[in-house]
Amino acid sequence: MGFKVKDHYYKKAKENSYLARSIFKLEEIDKKYKIMKAHYKVIDFGYYPGSWVQYCAEKINEHGRIVGVDIQPVNSQIDHLENVKLFEMDAFNIQSLGEIGEEKPFDLVLSDMAPKTTGIKSVDQIGSLNLVEKIFDLLPLFLRPKGNLVVKVFESNDCQIFLKSQRNRFEEWNYLRPKSTRSVSKEFFVIGKGFKA
Repeated sequence: MGFKVKDHYYKKAKENSYLARSIFKLEEIDKKYKIMKAHYKVIDFGYYPGSWVQYCAEKINEHGRIVGVDIQPVNSQIDHLENVKLFEMDAFNIQSLGEIGEEKPFDLVLSDMAPKTTGIKSVDQIGSLNLVEKIFDLLPLFLRPKGNLVVKVFESNDCQIFLKSQRNRFEEWNYLRPKSTRSVSKEFFVIGKGFKA
């Protein structure tokens, strides 16, 4: 949408050299649901600009690894981090883990993806649901049994119907609208734990 609301979270992100305020959303999700551990291998779909990668890189430390995939050019600001690998590619075109240099599925799948918003509520909801459906289609390839998932969703009736159909693919299932979410936003996050691969 091209605007930045310079609120508390925006300023806090700037002060801490985080690439976006969205880092505080992942931080809240992780603190509440404990979605990752120090040794975890994580993949972040639509990672750009990379604040979630920054958070994960600190949390999983040198024993873990974070892979970021986005259609945007690789962000050189975080590409140098030792436990980070970034790829400029369309996640939905990946056919095998070998294409991103991996052999085994990930412990955690993240997606903060959103469609290019138009301001037309119904169009944006459809765009979001399309992305969410595609993320769930990727899980058999990318997420290990008992692994965890965090995915952003735009609220809609069709989305709720779809999410209910996916609920039993996980042992634990939660919804959260983080405190740092802008008041005008209709987004929330789905947190699935214990993937039944």
